Amino acid sequence: MSNPIVKASAIGKSYRDNSSNLEVLKDINFTVAQGEFLVIQGPSGAGKSTLLHILGGLDNPTSGAVYFQGTDIYTLDENARSAFRNQQVGFVFQFFHLLPELNALENVLLPGILKSWWERKKSLGAALELLERLGLSGRLKHRPSALSGGEQQRVALARALINHPQLLLCDEPTGNLDSENGKKILQLLIELNRSQKLTIIMVTHDQEIASGAARVMRLKDGLILN
Repeated sequence: MSNPIVKASAIGKSYRDNSSNLEVLKDINFTVAQGEFLVIQGPSGAGKSTLLHILGGLDNPTSGAVYFQGTDIYTLDENARSAFRNQQVGFVFQFFHLLPELNALENVLLPGILKSWWERKKSLGAALELLERLGLSGRLKHRPSALSGGEQQRVALARALINHPQLLLCDEPTGNLDSENGKKILQLLIELNRSQKLTIIMVTHDQEIASGAARVMRLKDGLILN
């Protein structure tokens, strides 16, 4: 694969306590092409979330490198890596992580809070468009406690997309939803990948979700099985 958007090279991650060394990831190597939708499937405890956090610059690997468009993100200083996370990557988590004191629109606008006045004005228009596209135009002023689980995850998805990321990382995005809302979120992700050529990496333990993906990488005990 030439010029992949993401390349994981010999990624290892371990945690040390007083008496032992726990290896969570062991020599992980793979690449992801621009516009690809990759599902990383495996049982709980396989290391999926840890790997996703490392790919997104949220957690340092013990060894190895993560290249985004040819640059090792772990050679960047903390300010540059924060900018990478804010501008290039969108994150969607299982438990939404919406701020309870903010309404839906304010939560979506949060990643752009440090932008200039003009950029924030443009972000407002983008946020309103995203929330309308996701069927939430009538829920803009509702706080998370007044939204269903499916609505909260759609707000979280809009927040992840507000800065027009090149890479979307999804950590069990359907894991805290009922089957109907889970299917809706999955369909939204598929549509984003197809219509916008957005590169998506999603981790799940759900075999049914994985079975419908174009490319599946299976992880078990910190190792890639295929």
